[in-house]
Amino acid sequence: MKIRIMTDSASDLLPPHRPEVTVLPMDVTFGGETYQDGVNLTHHQFYEKLIEGEDLPVTSQIPPARFEEAFRQAVEAGESVVAVVLSAKLSGTWQSACIAAEEFPGQVFVVDSANATIGELILVERALELLDQGLEAAAIAAKLEEEKQDIRLVALLDTLEYLKRGGRVSASVALVGGLLAIKPVVAVQKGEVVVLGKARGSKNGNNLLVQEIEKTGGVDFSRPYRLGYAGLDGGLLQKYIADSAALWTDHADHLPIGTVGGTIGTHVGPGAIAVAFFQKH
Repeated sequence: MKIRIMTDSASDLLPPHRPEVTVLPMDVTFGGETYQDGVNLTHHQFYEKLIEGEDLPVTSQIPPARFEEAFRQAVEAGESVVAVVLSAKLSGTWQSACIAAEEFPGQVFVVDSANATIGELILVERALELLDQGLEAAAIAAKLEEEKQDIRLVALLDTLEYLKRGGRVSASVALVGGLLAIKPVVAVQKGEVVVLGKARGSKNGNNLLVQEIEKTGGVDFSRPYRLGYAGLDGGLLQKYIADSAALWTDHADHLPIGTVGGTIGTHVGPGAIAVAFFQKH
């Protein structure tokens, strides 16, 4: 039986992608206008609106009906489905997918990525690797549930402004952070965003990011990995790559780079850089 890999647009998997993949868009609302992430709102357009606007956008979970429609199309086409979705602790999208999957027992398997953006994306890419190895849908889902524990997503933020606007930090903390050029390092742990540390200035921030990656035991280059940036310019990411060359030299022929979309970009703002990888055992 053919297998379809599905995910939501919070994974930031952008076209062109493989024909076995379906990406269901999440809704992003700016003021009174609602867009479909990745369909009629590109990442570039998202950050233009985010920077220009005074209010934060609102992202909406994918409803069960939209998942059910996508699952039904796949099953009627003779496909089984592995759906890799945004962390259940960050969105109700996982619950929506599970509700819809109840209509297709033994044919649709839902995996909570326990992650977001490029951390979710590399689990989707791992699913495709397992598909290419010939695993059936149930086995792919089981393997993803096991291996997702190895994923580490670490990011360096350029500003505290958007965490303040989202109510995650106080205005006074954001003001002091701005005056002192504080750069927070955050991670996704057990499906939630946590602050690992704070550094003064971009270079110290890059060093802290490298240290946090080294603490995990290093990158398993035999499985997917990715770097990403939030905003309109990837210059800060290129600086980080240069500062952290020891992590990649002699291990990777190239570094796959993507952009962080609206689901996480709403909270971290432009100028953030992120690294997602499977840690070594």
